Amino acid sequence: MRNLTAVIAAAVAFAVTTLSGFIVIPYLRRLKFGQTILEIGPKWHEGKKGTPTMGGIMIIAGVIIALAAAYGYSVITGSDYAKELKTPFNLSVFLSGIFMALGMGAIGFFDDYIKVVKKRNLGLTAKQKTFLQLLVSALYLLTLALCGVKTTNIPFIGDINITGGIGLIFWPVALIFVYGFTNAVNLTDGLDGLASSVTLVGACAFMLVCGFFGLGQGNATAAALAGACAGFVVWNNKPAKVFMGDTGSMFLGGMMVALSFSTGRPVILVIIGIIYIVEAFSVMLQVAYYKKTKKRIFKMAPIHHHFEMCGWSEEKVVMVFSIITLIASVLAMFLVILGR
Repeated sequence: MRNLTAVIAAAVAFAVTTLSGFIVIPYLRRLKFGQTILEIGPKWHEGKKGTPTMGGIMIIAGVIIALAAAYGYSVITGSDYAKELKTPFNLSVFLSGIFMALGMGAIGFFDDYIKVVKKRNLGLTAKQKTFLQLLVSALYLLTLALCGVKTTNIPFIGDINITGGIGLIFWPVALIFVYGFTNAVNLTDGLDGLASSVTLVGACAFMLVCGFFGLGQGNATAAALAGACAGFVVWNNKPAKVFMGDTGSMFLGGMMVALSFSTGRPVILVIIGIIYIVEAFSVMLQVAYYKKTKKRIFKMAPIHHHFEMCGWSEEKVVMVFSIITLIASVLAMFLVILGR
């Protein structure tokens, strides 16, 4: 029944996200919520100017409605998803993850809104965005601590007590982890279908991990996220009819982080999310190296633009990055299974 619950979550998320495009995209066009393009970006991206953005609300709607539908089915059939949420601890961890992702999505929404209203590719200031993201991240971790999260698991090492001693270092590291991955997913959203495709593969990986450990709630949540990403690809695949904007990319980042914590093994996101990490580090390296030498390591950062400027098509970048995520996901699965 657990697997069928996940199937329903994925199917509903896909249907809601796909069908909502027929309503949301024309509405965004009427509001003239079109994407602006950085002048320093690839010249061939100028044709994307005016494409509706903030389409991430389609993904959010797909995930939330799918989780509600899957919960209803789970209650009727008595599957693990609903049973797990009867436990205060599981319910608290689940809701804190969802609200954290929604909080990140809300920050992205305000950022997108400022961009489209001012008709420039700048939204919230870096300080404003950093403060809000760190605030949401800290509140999420505080909630987990108050819920009674006492350990974190590292494959081949085992459970580590995070309530005292050296284990307390987990919390500041986790703060950087939540903040960093949310922004890394945001940086990955730069080509048609890239962030949604990579996250689709990553969500499927978490669905398998949760299924392996019998985590019905995590299994259904990952399935809903995968279904929503697949539904968004229908509209976001090149040539994109809509962009997810920071609304979507920051929500996706929050969801991937929440899924990693729901497994009790957040460290596996470091492997599954290798593309996110590479994208973020390419920007950090580019900025640091340029400040020191006034030269660039990459033709353009994030690194997906470097490959574009080397002659790769957007479709090739998306395909290669998705395959890398798939390989990394398989590796993560093996490490989780062998390192129990």
